[in-house]
Amino acid sequence: MKKVWSLCLLLVFLACSKEDQDDTNINLTDNIELSDFIWKGLNQYYYWQKDVPKLDDALSLDRNEYAQFIKDNPEPEAFFESLLFSGDRFSWIVDDYIELQNSFQGIVASNGMEFSLFRIEEGSNDLIGWVKFIHKGSDAEEKEVGRGDLFTQVNGQQITVDNYRDLLFSDLLTYTISLADYNNGQYNLNGENIELVKEENFQKDPIVAQSVIVAEDSRIGYLMYNQFASSFDEQLNEVFASFRNEAIDELVLDLRYNRGGSIRSCTYLASLITGQFSNEIFAQEIWNDKLMDYFRQNDEERLYNRFTNQISGGNALNSLQLNRVYILTTDESASASELLINGLKPYIQVIQMGETTVGKNVGSITVYDYIDNEGTKNPNHLYAMQPIVLAIANSEGFADYSQGLSPDITLSEDRKNAGVLGDENETLFAAAIREIVGTGKGRSYYVSPFGPKIQDPEMQAEQRLLIDSKKLPKRINVPSENQP
Repeated sequence: MKKVWSLCLLLVFLACSKEDQDDTNINLTDNIELSDFIWKGLNQYYYWQKDVPKLDDALSLDRNEYAQFIKDNPEPEAFFESLLFSGDRFSWIVDDYIELQNSFQGIVASNGMEFSLFRIEEGSNDLIGWVKFIHKGSDAEEKEVGRGDLFTQVNGQQITVDNYRDLLFSDLLTYTISLADYNNGQYNLNGENIELVKEENFQKDPIVAQSVIVAEDSRIGYLMYNQFASSFDEQLNEVFASFRNEAIDELVLDLRYNRGGSIRSCTYLASLITGQFSNEIFAQEIWNDKLMDYFRQNDEERLYNRFTNQISGGNALNSLQLNRVYILTTDESASASELLINGLKPYIQVIQMGETTVGKNVGSITVYDYIDNEGTKNPNHLYAMQPIVLAIANSEGFADYSQGLSPDITLSEDRKNAGVLGDENETLFAAAIREIVGTGKGRSYYVSPFGPKIQDPEMQAEQRLLIDSKKLPKRINVPSENQP
């Protein structure tokens, strides 16, 4: 039985070891070995394990039957997909976990330009790119690409629904965008062509913008935070130190592009916003029946993520002791962003402004194929799984937001006049300020000049709830796999 460890939702898990007798007896090799790893990992940790007949524990009772089942499914990706629950929108498998590990901390190949793609108009196959923001220290920043810029061509080709993946999301490190202007309903190239170069292992800073403004009697802090990356916890704490030094009494937290990240970092942020609820339950985890039974009997505290007053390493959190927070969201806000909203609601007033969120109320882990108890990964491949393993609830047990969290105040970005993030005149921040000061004009909804948005092919991989390394049990409640 091999030992499966996990890391995205940063869990380190055990599943089965290559020295176990069943692997020797059924002579697992090459892709067959991969299929064995996939089945055992999903059988142990998958949230919907009991709802998938092919993952039934009984399948492993007969060694020969199990061996034949594995040998009949030699293709890793296809086998993985065949074992998923029909309602699962988020589980996936990768063939390079090194790249995945880097992405957990925002380390990716990037030119620094974050953008969305839209159909130029309803029914058109032609697309237009709209720049959301630029990462600090990136090639795009150096070349003065800016928020709100439009581009319709890449490498001299019109972007379409058929070629956008090859043009913008391939492994190529360099491409050239052609900027366009929007006038009277038309998009016209303006003659500016910019070659952008992706830097490999570029470190994205999730703290994109911060500011403090004074509006009437309120001192309002603003923070755009784009990934719950644990490597930036100290920097996040420093941001709140500056907010505290400037004596802000209101906070606008911009999560409009934040697709998730570490639950621990999410708990830190919740504790930074508040501070008066230390050791109370912020979020609780709901695993599959096998693991829930085990935790309740052996380690129930493992299920709870609690507010805290200190960061990892012991430094005190610079908490603001707020009783209210304004959170900006769009249809890209997911996972840990949604958890923050849901987890805070039982404790303080959360005013959500913007658009309905993604609705990822479940978490996945990265399951690695370890070959021993010392943490040695299988040298024969770089595959890892990202299966859904839990639902995440707040302290009141509410976890039912698979359709997304709806805003209290519906707003959209003004993509014609994007504005500067953190500036008091930028669409969503300005609306939040109006709500705070009570002018009653914060409820506008801007109509996009474009057609429908195109699904970002990288979005699923970035919608993460990352759990820090906590030891999980070895395989449980599974009858001996060597029985005839």
